[in-house]
Amino acid sequence: QKQHFVLTKDPAVIFGQDIIIYESIDTYGAVMWPAALALCFFLDNNRETMNLQGKTVLELGAGTGLVAIVASLLGASVTATDLPVVLSNLRANLMRNTRRRCRHMPQVAPLSWSFDLDCTYPTSIYRYDYVLASDVVYHHDFLDELLATMKHFCKPGTILIWANKVRLESDLTFIEKFKKAFHTSLLCLSKLYFLKIK
Repeated sequence: QKQHFVLTKDPAVIFGQDIIIYESIDTYGAVMWPAALALCFFLDNNRETMNLQGKTVLELGAGTGLVAIVASLLGASVTATDLPVVLSNLRANLMRNTRRRCRHMPQVAPLSWSFDLDCTYPTSIYRYDYVLASDVVYHHDFLDELLATMKHFCKPGTILIWANKVRLESDLTFIEKFKKAFHTSLLCLSKLYFLKIK
């Protein structure tokens, strides 16, 4: 199946660097959503408190790769995950924007939320300082699987930063389940919802 990609209108400029993103017009997962951009600016503006230099970072639902690119440019060793259908565009965006610009080249890996995590991502091997997610809560049938995946990767010492635009009542239901599962702090509230867990 042939995929169609389009260049976003203007490059995102974050900490003085142009980031050029191609989006797919074939799938929601390969579109740059508002929370990804907001999370990038949050990470850039909070470098002293959220220092990613030399940290291991996992991004859930990486989509176009914008958050993974920014985390890599901020010095993190990043693994960007998503469904197999978006990985080729994700990989291309990461290479285009990080090659010869980062200490650690970001890695790309397939991840279906909650599917066979103990075998494919055993916690004895896969441990992360940060788990990042943006706009992963929207109208889909995998919210319970997303929460289980977040729990799987968030071990003692891991910080999860999740940015999301609240669109539907089901988003609020997920937020309540999330707050029951984790110790959370609201970092910023505008039109987007940021949660940090420890």
